[in-house]
Amino acid sequence: MTDKKYLLTSKQMAAFAADGYLRFDALVPDAINRATLKEYDEKPWPHGGGYVGTPLSKQWVGSPGIGAMLKLPQVAGIIDSLVGPEPRYDHHQVHIVPPKSPHGQIWHADAIIDTRLEHFDLQFFYFAHDTPREMGGTMILPGSHLRRVNETDIARYQNFLGQLPSTCKAGTIVFVHHGIWHCAQPNLTDNTRYMFKLRLNPTVKQVRLWNTDDINDSDIPRILGRNHGWYGWGGEDRLEVVQRIKFWRALTGDDKFDTDYWLGRLENDPQRVLQPA
Repeated sequence: MTDKKYLLTSKQMAAFAADGYLRFDALVPDAINRATLKEYDEKPWPHGGGYVGTPLSKQWVGSPGIGAMLKLPQVAGIIDSLVGPEPRYDHHQVHIVPPKSPHGQIWHADAIIDTRLEHFDLQFFYFAHDTPREMGGTMILPGSHLRRVNETDIARYQNFLGQLPSTCKAGTIVFVHHGIWHCAQPNLTDNTRYMFKLRLNPTVKQVRLWNTDDINDSDIPRILGRNHGWYGWGGEDRLEVVQRIKFWRALTGDDKFDTDYWLGRLENDPQRVLQPA
């Protein structure tokens, strides 16, 4: 059982529901970062079990890099908060961008074949070395995760207001909803860029898995209602807020939760029939 102090708070979960990601800078100690980079150079690379659907706990056993990173109490607590204990390994990839690579990746979302709102897979991007802007990093679009697209439907877009490059110090991990829009950036430096990506599936219902001591915090409706700008103002943002309310209801098990009556007015379905006078 994960110690409560390592679990996410309700305000952090609300931020995840609104933004589609949580970022933790320099979370992984330098020794584990160095061990991870060393593992990248090993042949064959320690892939873990590599079998889709097997327990995460069976992957990277004895690994001083990736395995040790996954066993950090802080990392385990974040994973438990988002997908619960004993999640299933889905897949992983070490994304490698060679030096002097001037071209970035197209905007995309990964394998959106399950459009259910109440369940989600967790993906995370782990950067074991410093990643300055000239080295690129992974660009993500906050607030895009509930606007489901299939793979390259958004490939024609170039830049979005509020897009966020994962420029960071070594040991940073960005935990994302599987629906987040993202793309790799050019690497203009003389060094190779590495990013470890892992996708996990839940094995329990994703309801109140985090530390819910602050579940009634008055800031939560405000967090869920934030506007990221790229999808517009003056009513356009309400479409996103309604989706987030549905998502928060699923996460909390509270089917009456609402903010500013946005979902309540849509659920208003009067059945009373007036009798003739």
